Amino acid sequence: MNIDSDIFKIQSNNVLPSRGKILISEPFLRDATFGRSVILLIDHTDEGTMGLIINKPLPIFVNDIIKEFKYIDDIPLYKGGPVATDTLFYLHTLANISGAIPVSKGLYLNGDFDEIKKYILQGNKVDQHIRFFLGYCGWEGEQLNDELKENTWLVSKEDKDYLMNSDTKDMWKEALEKLGSKYEAWSRFPRVPTFN
Repeated sequence: MNIDSDIFKIQSNNVLPSRGKILISEPFLRDATFGRSVILLIDHTDEGTMGLIINKPLPIFVNDIIKEFKYIDDIPLYKGGPVATDTLFYLHTLANISGAIPVSKGLYLNGDFDEIKKYILQGNKVDQHIRFFLGYCGWEGEQLNDELKENTWLVSKEDKDYLMNSDTKDMWKEALEKLGSKYEAWSRFPRVPTFN
């Protein structure tokens, strides 16, 4: 029987990072913050890179930190990354929020928080339209490019519906599977190989 041992070699898919693309962590990355993570790139320049982990829900809700939201349905809160963990960031699909930064087609970051609060308190739909994060991910200068050369991350592109989906349980696995059969094999690699 011939087994192709190359199937488990971590190898970049050679897609360059840019604003609006995602980073998918390689399956052997054993890091509490970045293991099995999917990160949306908010910005990527020669000076550095900013991103939000989009698939790590926190055990608290936005309602626990924004007192005006106390009596409305629970709004999930995600761990955006290890930097500025006391700062709230929000991704949304609301094109008319003043000061919002375009990230990709139909997707924006932050903007006037009073307008966001008003939208929510008027009973508008939050799911699929606004996602909240505490903290962000940051890389200086060439740091992300170095990590890409080390095959720590794969770069891909996803649409707004995928990025705004609050059901994040299988997001990492699904993002890998979409890249083709080689990466699909990685998606089945156990989190802790010794338990297999």
